[in-house]
Amino acid sequence: MLAEIFGMDGIVVIALLGVLLFGGAAIPKLARNLGSAKNQFEKGLDEGKKGSPVGAETTSRSASSDTAMPLSQ
Repeated sequence: MLAEIFGMDGIVVIALLGVLLFGGAAIPKLARNLGSAKNQFEKGLDEGKKGSPVGAETTSRSASSDTAMPLSQ
């Protein structure tokens, strides 16, 4: 997709700028952190699909607190 927008020369220039800005040692760390974040996000999605009871507790508490507080005007 990037090759369609920038062409091969543009991708090479962007890669070189990334190496110059972040340094050669920081790029693998960045890639590892992005992979870890992706895995955590997918785990969260899987837990959400299973229906965790933590979310059910917070909604029941917020619903009861809304009815317990009278509005005075």
